[in-house]
Amino acid sequence: MVKKQMNNEVTENEIEQKKPFQWFVFVILIPLLFAIAVALIVSTFAGINVFSAAKDLSGKLPFVSSVFPKNAPSTANKKAANDLISLQAQVKDDEAKISQLQAKLQSKDQEIQKAQLENNRLQQQIDSLNASQKESKRALSDLVTTYETMSPKKAAPIIAKMTDAEALKILSSVKPEILASIMENMDPAQAARFTERLTNQNAASQKSTP
Repeated sequence: MVKKQMNNEVTENEIEQKKPFQWFVFVILIPLLFAIAVALIVSTFAGINVFSAAKDLSGKLPFVSSVFPKNAPSTANKKAANDLISLQAQVKDDEAKISQLQAKLQSKDQEIQKAQLENNRLQQQIDSLNASQKESKRALSDLVTTYETMSPKKAAPIIAKMTDAEALKILSSVKPEILASIMENMDPAQAARFTERLTNQNAASQKSTP
């Protein structure tokens, strides 16, 4: 009997504790939610943007606007924007430097190509002169051989009719004994002149040789 009475007292206490919460739910919370729902429906039909109005109202309230600043970008966003601008400027600067280096490289390539062409042209001239010199030496050698095989009596008048330069080339190239025989068959005055020229030529050649 005592146990049953104690259970009844516990149940009554629980009911008494639940009464304030139930009163809050049924008297305040449910009517408030119903009123908000009705206000939203009426505002929607009236063409009023409740959320926009609430945002404008929050901007006018000092406390709310200080907690939620209007259109204020965060510090991280500002730093990211500044970093992006700095990187873009660096990229443009690097592109300008690359363009300058490419222009210099192209100019150097053109100078190298021009120098190579000039070198090729000079080499062709040298090759041509060497070939011409070889041909001249070969022709002179053949001519000298011809006069060496010719009798000095026939060779002397032919050489005497040549220019001094042509005559000296042949006379300076023939063998000494053949040169002496040709000189003997020349006019004494011509022989003396050629002898003097040959002597001066040999002396100049020895001076130029180190």
